[in-house]
Amino acid sequence: MVDIRIIEVSPRDGLQNEALPVPTAQKLELIRGLVAAGIKEIEVSSFVSPKWIPQLGDIEDLWPMLSEGGLYSALVPNMKGLERAEGLGVERIAVFTAASDAFTLKNINMTVDQSLDIFRLIRAEHKGFMRGYVSTIFECPYAGLIEPKQVRKVVDQLFEIGVDEVSLGDTTGVGVPNEVRDLARELHGLDKQEIVWHFHDTRGTAIANVAAALELGYTAFDSSAAGLGGCPYAKGAGGNLATEDLVYFAHRMGLSSGIDLSALARASLSTLDCLGKLPSAKAQLAMLADE
Repeated sequence: MVDIRIIEVSPRDGLQNEALPVPTAQKLELIRGLVAAGIKEIEVSSFVSPKWIPQLGDIEDLWPMLSEGGLYSALVPNMKGLERAEGLGVERIAVFTAASDAFTLKNINMTVDQSLDIFRLIRAEHKGFMRGYVSTIFECPYAGLIEPKQVRKVVDQLFEIGVDEVSLGDTTGVGVPNEVRDLARELHGLDKQEIVWHFHDTRGTAIANVAAALELGYTAFDSSAAGLGGCPYAKGAGGNLATEDLVYFAHRMGLSSGIDLSALARASLSTLDCLGKLPSAKAQLAMLADE
C-alpha cells in the first residue's frame, strides 16, 4: 500500500532551467533510472516552442523512445502544443497558469483569465488525463503576497474546466507551514486526492511544508531528482524539492512510496555529470556516502 504519491518533474521542470541542454539519450537514461527506482509518474517534457525553451526542444525524438513502466506526461501550453502532443499519442497532459496576472503576463504573455480560456479549448479536445498547475500560491515575484482566496478562485475555475487534479506551486520557495495551513483552510471542501503540492526548497522550508500538508491529510507531492532545477527569481538559490529528500522523509515517517531510495540516489548521477554538477540533495549525499 502506497501512502504517499510522488510525481517526478526533473526531466521537465528540472532540466528546463539548466543553461546547458541535456542530450536526448541522457534524458532517456535519467527517465529509465527513475522508473527502475520505482517512480511511476514522471513529467517528461513540454510542448512549448523550442524557440522559448530549447532545452526541451527534443520531445518529438524523446517521447517515442520512452519505455513501458511509467505514467508519462507533458506540459501543453496551447492548442498548437496539444496538436503536437496528440500526434505522438500523449494521453496525460498538464497546463500552466498562476494566481497572479503579473506572473502569467511575464511568464506566458497572457492574463490568468486568458490562460483559462485556452485551457477550456484544450479540455474540449483532449479526452485523457489533464493536470492544472497554479503557480505563485503564496507570493508572486512581481505582485507580492497572494491571498489564499485568490488561489481558491483559480483552483475552482480549473476544476470547472474539467482538470483531473491541480498542482499548487510555491514558485519562489517562500512558503512556511502556517501559509500551507492557511491555504488548505481556504481549499476546504475540495477532494484532497485531487490536490498536489509543489514546494520549492529555495529557503530550506520544503520538507517542513510537506509535513504540514501531510498532517492536513494531503498525500501527493511533486519533486525533482537531485533537486534539479533552480529558482529563476532567487539567484544562486536552490529550487525544486529533491525527490531523495522527500522519499527519505516519507519513509522515516513510516509512509510507503514504492520507491527504492538507493536506486533513486544513483538515477541522476550521470545527468549531474553531464551538467557539470555534483550531487547536493541532502538525502542523496547521505545515501551515496553509505554505499
